[in-house]
Amino acid sequence: MKLYQDKNANLNVVTGYGTDHVLINKQRHDGNLLLTATRIVSPWAPGGFAALTADDFGAVRDLGVEIVVVGTGARQRFPAPALLRPLIDARIGFEIMDLAAACRTYNILVGEGRAVAAALLFDAPA
Repeated sequence: MKLYQDKNANLNVVTGYGTDHVLINKQRHDGNLLLTATRIVSPWAPGGFAALTADDFGAVRDLGVEIVVVGTGARQRFPAPALLRPLIDARIGFEIMDLAAACRTYNILVGEGRAVAAALLFDAPA
């Protein structure tokens, strides 16, 4: 049997998620947040999807990543293009997807060693 060192042992990875939370390295986090391989920024975008601002995406830009996966809750919703201007101007790639897809995609990209961030938004409680 060959054993290999887990290259992701010291990185932030998503180990689970639900409609109102995400597990990062098996620790629960509630509320909207930004996630990179080495940082967790919480709270982020406190007003949720409906109240997103360009400043929220400015905070993403300042993380120094090359790509951002934006998880918009249970369903894919697209922010107004003007809100994404900080990412566009900084030439940072982004993908908009639902929360589950964003978590999976983030894990794949961080596992590849990419400079990636996940901007995760949860649906407001009903």
